[in-house]
Amino acid sequence: MRALLAGIAADLQAYPQLEQALQQQFDAALRHKSADLAAAAEAITTLVDAMQQRRAERVALVQRLVGETGNMVQAFALLKSPAREKMEADWISLEAAVIECKRLSKRNGDLLAEQYTIMQRVLHGEEQIYAPA
Repeated sequence: MRALLAGIAADLQAYPQLEQALQQQFDAALRHKSADLAAAAEAITTLVDAMQQRRAERVALVQRLVGETGNMVQAFALLKSPAREKMEADWISLEAAVIECKRLSKRNGDLLAEQYTIMQRVLHGEEQIYAPA
């Protein structure tokens, strides 16, 4: 249970860093700064890899604690009230951070895809300038 709590705490500390890296990626993309974009991508990859590893460990720990089909709610139920309430609150905060980072990641992906599309048009021209009648 301590390892489970420690993993959640580590992710709670990592998500603000991920949010900052995603904002740096967005700013770099807006300004077309490829070096800053690469640095942000590296930071994002490092953070996400670590979080993914902690998530896999969390799944394994929950399965060991409450069974193969176990979930976090069942793991929370194993704790006494003050600890359970803190873990549930931390979990809610973690879920909110995940949702926000997914939103930022989608925003960044949309911007980069649009920039790529525009660059392709500039370099290669339009397939069809006029629609057939």
